[in-house]
Amino acid sequence: MKILHLSDTHGCHHKFRDLPKADVVVHSGDFCMVGTEVEALDFLNWFCDLPYAHKIFICGNHDDCLYGASIDGLDTNVHYLCNSGVEIDGVRFYGVSMFMGDCVTDRQMRNIEKISSDTDVLITHNPAYGILDFDDNINYGDEQLLSKVMAINPRLHLFGHIHTQHGITTEHGITFSNGAIMNGDYSTINVPNLLEI
Repeated sequence: MKILHLSDTHGCHHKFRDLPKADVVVHSGDFCMVGTEVEALDFLNWFCDLPYAHKIFICGNHDDCLYGASIDGLDTNVHYLCNSGVEIDGVRFYGVSMFMGDCVTDRQMRNIEKISSDTDVLITHNPAYGILDFDDNINYGDEQLLSKVMAINPRLHLFGHIHTQHGITTEHGITFSNGAIMNGDYSTINVPNLLEI
């Protein structure tokens, strides 16, 4: 299974032309810039029309307009994961969104604890601590998330959030993908990551 991973497009999704072929496209959040419903709808219309057999997305900290929203009417091959999972061709995907309302309480910690132990592909917006999370001399990743990732041992962990750390690395037998499309000053568009599982 080929997976095309992108994140942190911040409203620039229409700039993509001729994306590579894949079986599943995953967006790991921050498709909005300001977080308005208009931005979210524009992204969803674009995302749903992409020519991939399956499409998965979660929300990031810029997508707060969808906090608590019930997203109905998506095509059957478009999956919004918010502390939930979906199985595609025997591969189990699980997504944890990053809403600021959860991050300022203990809800985000509880959401991380609920990640299914049989997850093959984990999708979060933020990185695990120490893995493609370094910027301005600080590791911005989440230590609890790192502990959970090590415990469940997924085959892939897809995320974004730290724009300057776009890339792919393998540690402890797990492939980690930071799919941040925009660079640190929002001036450059990176190429989406293509992975195989």
